[in-house]
This record gives sequence, structure tokens and C-alpha cells, in this order.
Amino acid sequence: MKSHYDNAKQPNIILINCDDLGYGDLACYGSTRNDTPYIDKLAAEGVRFSNFYMAASVCSASRAAMLTGCYSQRIGLANYQVLHPGQAQGLNPKESTIAKQLKKVGYDTKIVGKWHCGDQPEFLPTNHGFDEYFGIPFSNDMGRQASNNFKNPPLPLLRNDEVIQQQPDQRGITERYVDESLQFMRRKRNNPFFLYLAHMYVHVPLFVPKQFLDTSRNGAYGGAVACIDWAMGMIDAELDRLGIRDETLVIFTSDNGSRNRNEGGSNAPLRGTKAETWEGGQRVPCIMRWPGKIAAGTTCEGITSAIDFFATLAEITGAPLPADKQLDSISLVDTLLNGRSPKRDVFVYYQGPNLEAVRKGDWKLHFCKANQVSLGLYNLRDDIGETHNVYDKHPEIVADIEAVAEKFRCALGDNRLDRVGAEIREVGLCKNPKTLTEYDETHPYMIAYYDLADMPTMSH
Repeated sequence: MKSHYDNAKQPNIILINCDDLGYGDLACYGSTRNDTPYIDKLAAEGVRFSNFYMAASVCSASRAAMLTGCYSQRIGLANYQVLHPGQAQGLNPKESTIAKQLKKVGYDTKIVGKWHCGDQPEFLPTNHGFDEYFGIPFSNDMGRQASNNFKNPPLPLLRNDEVIQQQPDQRGITERYVDESLQFMRRKRNNPFFLYLAHMYVHVPLFVPKQFLDTSRNGAYGGAVACIDWAMGMIDAELDRLGIRDETLVIFTSDNGSRNRNEGGSNAPLRGTKAETWEGGQRVPCIMRWPGKIAAGTTCEGITSAIDFFATLAEITGAPLPADKQLDSISLVDTLLNGRSPKRDVFVYYQGPNLEAVRKGDWKLHFCKANQVSLGLYNLRDDIGETHNVYDKHPEIVADIEAVAEKFRCALGDNRLDRVGAEIREVGLCKNPKTLTEYDETHPYMIAYYDLADMPTMSH
């Protein structure tokens, strides 16, 4: 496959994915609680997406979907939306990921940060197309700590497939992630690079460096957002120092909506939170910048999704699409380079194995919530907060979207209705799983976080 644009060098690609950052958490998306000058600058220099969705409302499923260009149900993760330490399931190594495809066209690839697609050796990033890995392989609350009654083993920090530290000081993790990213960017190379920076923040517990906490107007949450913003500033400064800003595509997004449980997060003006199929659970910020290619200061209002990254980056770089796998990804190249409306008209909202809602155009039809029938129809253009249910007023629209839903039930299933999807592939399965770490009371852990409360306001 040839690159879409003529005589263009393959760009470096930096994909930044935050954890639980909500639609209303950035100033450029309307936040008045948090200061995000570097991210706002990114938006001013690129395109801001206002109807951008993660394919799931929780972490493992959304990340696996983003990397494979498939709804998580298609790749066997319908029942494994959040993976835990030592779990037998993970992203099947047979799946094609963005990193695998970019490797085929010469890219150097690295992930820094949260993986959360399985912690068994066969599921780790180095078996999914990444040359290198540095980070915590799952959520930062999955170590030993008071809030989970010490049930988890110590939190592991990995380099490739080796645990290099247990229970690391979370106040310094983002700085370590940034340093690791910059060192990767600085290497002398003849190939373009793909850097996937998956932040720890703003997932709780929120252990925040003092300088960000002291200047926050929004407690520890605002400090964590400020630290993400600082990281963006550091990466931008390095792009300038290396003279590669114009040949680098930067993508900034979040894995799902904010928890919004009084920590300081916001999905405003959307309804709902993380782990829900209301808009606040899955509609998230997304910004893309590629100087000279993407028009600066623009907004895309069409329906787009993280599953579209796969086809988009393949078309931009000339990477092949897998011939043996069905994808859900739709290329955004024409939107990015020519300003045309996205081709996606339909997005489906699964909660695990249940199809809970479908959006077609401006209309969103809800079928159920928490496995119980809950019918609702909302016009998202007029009613972004999903406050006015007009289900009884538009039977023709309900019927039209119901027909779309049936196609997805046939392909990806719907457990509530006892429907088995015909296009579901096998989840990765490890026969003898074990945790990466085990607690040792004689080990000199740097900071015994399991002895501390993990309230959102904690700074030490």
C-alpha cells in the first residue's frame, strides 16, 4: 500500500493516551477547573474532535480496541473488560496491532506507561509489535494498598518483560515516563518512530508531585491534569529541539471518561461516567496535530473513534491492513488532510457482552442499562446531555437504528438477548498464569503505599 499523500516522508507518530481523563477536564474542551496551556496549544495548532469515542467505557477493552482497530467484542474481550494481575486472559498475540503494522514499514516502536492488555509473558507489549516497553502493565491501584485490603501483589514496573522495581513512588512515575519518552525520541535513527505514551494519570489513587499540587485550583485531580499538561510541554519542547515538529503526527486522547466521584473530574456537558454507555463514559477528548498537513485551529464534529486510528495510520504510513482479519476501523485521512466529514455514521456502545446503545448520525438509541431494559432516544446535536427522551415521538428513527443494532448483534453478539456473534475471534489464554510479583515482607520497598490511605487529596 502506498502512502496517501504524494512524496511525503513517513511521519513520526506520538500517541498519548490518558487514563480516566474526562471530556470536560481540559480547558480547550471547556474546563474552568484545570489549567492546560500546552494541551490547549496543541489543539490551537491542530484539530479538536468533539464527537470522538473510545470503543469501551473501561480501560483494558478500550486500549485493546484502539490498538487493533476492532471493537473489543470482536477480539474476544467482551467478558474481560478490565484485566487483573495474574489473569489468564489477554490480547491474543495473533491479533494485528498498530505497532505490528508499523513495524512492517520500518518504524521503531515503543510503549511507555500503562499497557493493561494482559500481564502474562505472551500478552506483554513486546509480543504485540513494540520493540520496547517501560511502564506499569495495569492500573496504578492494582498494587498493595489499604483500599483493596492488601489483596494484590506489589505493583510492578517493567522494562520489556522484566520487573525492575516493585511499588514505585507514584509521585515520580510521570516524570520517569517523560524521561523515557524523550530518550527514545533522541536516538539517532534512519527510521521513523512510533511512541505510545500511556499516562498513569488521572486514575486514582492520585499521588501528585508537590509543585503541581501547590498550584492546582482543583486539588490533587487538577494537579494530576497539570502534570499531564507538563508532559505535553516537555514532548513539544523536545520536538522543537530535535527539529522534527513538522514531521511528527501527535495524537492526544483518553481511554474512557472520568469516574467523576468527587475527585475533581468532569465529563461536562455529557451525562454519565466511566463504566457507563451514556456519553460521559465513552466520548472523550481527542486532538491531532501534524503541521502543514492538518489545518490548525479546526474542529471536527463528525463521529470518530479510537478504533479508526488503525486504518488511519496504515493509510498515512503505507502499512498494510491485515488481509485475514475483519476490522471496524475507518480511515480518517480524508478528514485530517482535506477537512472532509468523517465516513463513520454509526457507533455502537457495548457494555461487556451487552449491546446497550447505538448512535446513527445525530440520533442515539438506548436499549438497556445494567442488563435491564431501558429505552431512550436522544438527538445528540440538540441534546448533548441526553436529558430529553423522545423515544415515543420518532418510531421510524427507532426502527431504523434497531435494524443497525441487529447487524451488530449478528456479528458481535448481545448476551442480554442470548445472541452469539458470528465474527468473534478467540481471546488470548495462558494455561498457567501467575502474577509478576509476590509480596515479601523483608523486601525494602521504596515507599510502602499499602500502609497509606489513597484518598484523592493525598500528596505524600
